[in-house]
Amino acid sequence: MRWSQYFIPTLREDPADAEVVSHRLLLRAGYIRQLGAGVYSFLPLGWRVAQRATRIVREEMEAIGAQEFFLPALHPGEVWKESGRWDVMGETMFRLKDRKGADMCLGMTHEEVFTAIARHELRSYKQLPQVWYQIQTKFRDEERPKSGLMRLRQFIMKDAYSFDVDQAGLDRSFEDQRGAYKKIFDRCGLKYHIVEASSGAMGGSESNEFMARTSAGEDLIAVCEGCGYAGNLEKATSRIAPVEDAAGLDAPEEFPTPGVRTIEDLVGFPGGAEAARQVKTLVYVATDGATQGQYPVLALLRGDHQLHEVKLADALGASAVRAAHPEEIRDLLGASAGSLGGVGAREAAGAGQSLRIIADSTLRGRRAMTTGANRDEHHLRGVDVERDIRPDAWADLRTVQKGEACPRCESGTLDVFKAMEIGHIFKLGTKYSDSMGARVLTQEGKEVPIVMGSYGIGVERIMSAAVEQSHDADGIVWPRAIAPFDVIVTVTNVKQKEITDAGERLYTELRRAGLEVLLDDRDERAGVKFKDADLIGVPFRLTVGKKVAEGQVELLDRATKQSEDVGIEEVVAQVQTHALAGL
Repeated sequence: MRWSQYFIPTLREDPADAEVVSHRLLLRAGYIRQLGAGVYSFLPLGWRVAQRATRIVREEMEAIGAQEFFLPALHPGEVWKESGRWDVMGETMFRLKDRKGADMCLGMTHEEVFTAIARHELRSYKQLPQVWYQIQTKFRDEERPKSGLMRLRQFIMKDAYSFDVDQAGLDRSFEDQRGAYKKIFDRCGLKYHIVEASSGAMGGSESNEFMARTSAGEDLIAVCEGCGYAGNLEKATSRIAPVEDAAGLDAPEEFPTPGVRTIEDLVGFPGGAEAARQVKTLVYVATDGATQGQYPVLALLRGDHQLHEVKLADALGASAVRAAHPEEIRDLLGASAGSLGGVGAREAAGAGQSLRIIADSTLRGRRAMTTGANRDEHHLRGVDVERDIRPDAWADLRTVQKGEACPRCESGTLDVFKAMEIGHIFKLGTKYSDSMGARVLTQEGKEVPIVMGSYGIGVERIMSAAVEQSHDADGIVWPRAIAPFDVIVTVTNVKQKEITDAGERLYTELRRAGLEVLLDDRDERAGVKFKDADLIGVPFRLTVGKKVAEGQVELLDRATKQSEDVGIEEVVAQVQTHALAGL
């Protein structure tokens, strides 16, 4: 390609509304342009990067036997209603009605559509396993699309689905995908962690996220560098030292606490308690994942611990949870936040409320604790959590903190940092095959639901993560495998025939050698060309200038900024070796 004919609208200044590095640089370097909130156009450079990333994804999918489909982005609402997700997805799903009034939607993902095919076409264990995938546009009506390509309303996703006759088959398919994902992200030049994660609305028994570390990330993950343990904070655990409690009282004792509104207030109150010896009581409203009915929940934690709402939703099997409003709290328990507790909460709420009490595991066995009395400005001391509150369930509800002990190894501690999701793999089990009737006969002639897995990669997220992790003050530094071009040939003075001829010759020979080449043949100052080359981030630059008279050109490595003079006769072979090494 010739720069003089190619559409590369670079910008000299950072766009005012671009917040994160990848957003700023992809706009400045002419890779993308915004059409609307969360909706972007790929310009030629951007589309080349997307296509190179997509090619890697496709090669690794086919290497594990996956077969490529291309399914509709427009779905009849009926299949989503069959799976039970039509209501669960809420406002995140783009919905519409056709001219006959039938419900339709734009696909957020394709579990339902692939399952609809499987239930009609797969009949016997002899047809399994199957691994199907596609690379298709998806749609999500994000409440707050932001950060350029990181949170979009329309995006490109590789979604794959495995179909097996039993759990052992799913386990093998899951590991195949896990291995393929590692190869994909390694080839794309990304640094990542594989973390335990919540399955959320996707459902299923287990999921792993592939997370790229970046300060622009929307998730927090906990990682032990010692043993490699990693978990999204929505799933991560840690080792908490046990607390020795005194024998406690035979029954809770109420005492007045005027002016106490918070955990910290009670710590400083005469006769109060340190945070680790308080029971924090949070009131939530949960939405049942099956019926979509709502019910109140008390979430109990140690006073010095913080709730993670995703953990609460997962523990309840709820499709959503929200903090109760002040008036809801008073109607339920007869007191305001700051004086709430689990002792007598069921009686205070009344039989018609279906109140559930769920306690964090660190409270199991705790006694001589202090909590609210469900009476304004009063608390209870001497509370034995199991004796006096009798939680309906115990679960890990707390948010892991940096510096806590690793749950897997004896000596490690957890680091907590921001990261962005670039891929997610799920063991769905029979969630969709049960609800949609996808069944096969086993070798013994028994009809069973197909055991499924789901595996997604965001193409734009590969691009964003690459820029977030590989850039400098001058612009993007693309990993070689997904760069729009392998090398840029910069002709410093197009008015000098000897230099122009040498540039044209190298452009032709590099292309014949199988390289993707951009020839900067613009009538611009050399300094402008060098700045643009650094900005767009092509891995290697050949500068064709005055040294042509000596039979030499300059070869610059964009990542290291190191350059060397190379003979014109040898430079093609040298660039080919550097550009293709390790790909």
